[in-house]
Amino acid sequence: MKARDVELVIVEDASEVAALTAGHLARAAQEGRGIVLTGGRTPKEAYEQAARNEPDWSKVELWWGDERCVPPDDENSNYGMAKKALLDNLERGPRAVHRIKGELGKEQAAADYERELGDTKLDLLLLGIGPDGHVASLFPNAPTLRESRRVLPAEPGLEPFVDRVTLSLPTLRGAAEILFVVAGAEKADAVRRAFVEEPGEATPSSLVRAESGRTTAILDRAAAAKLEG
Repeated sequence: MKARDVELVIVEDASEVAALTAGHLARAAQEGRGIVLTGGRTPKEAYEQAARNEPDWSKVELWWGDERCVPPDDENSNYGMAKKALLDNLERGPRAVHRIKGELGKEQAAADYERELGDTKLDLLLLGIGPDGHVASLFPNAPTLRESRRVLPAEPGLEPFVDRVTLSLPTLRGAAEILFVVAGAEKADAVRRAFVEEPGEATPSSLVRAESGRTTAILDRAAAAKLEG
């Protein structure tokens, strides 16, 4: 199914979303692509499956689209989740793991990550969509939506209410392939705004499309329920 500049893949439930996402990740690992991870329950399941599907990630450079300003072992850390679900289950880990050091505070962590990122071309970018339409840590109508730097400090828009570090809109759009991974009825309104309605800052996810590559969204039926009509 084709929506506005996005190829939509609709499956039955969240477990199928995770399985398809795991397949994308395993292929990217085999190809040695630069992969950008996201947080969330469905991505967590995908990471666990991807480690089983392809236990050798030694050709991969791993990045994150955003992070909370917490230590890496905090339960709210996107890196910490990925470490437990993916990295700890691999036979051969990535050749480089570029963690956002959120514990340094949003300003320092963003500056450090921007230096580390440099002009790196991101290959496969995973993204979720919040029920408010946010993407990474770019929240509705936030000033960060108008920033051009590659990495930004950000204020929290939803729980947990801790400071964030996020890739900017231009950085997200520069990825060669963008893969939205969305499940759950609570996301249905945001999915419609992101993929069907006119794009705007009230729905940051509507503003993220690969400028010179492919954008795909894997949705379960609950998340896709309001795409028509």
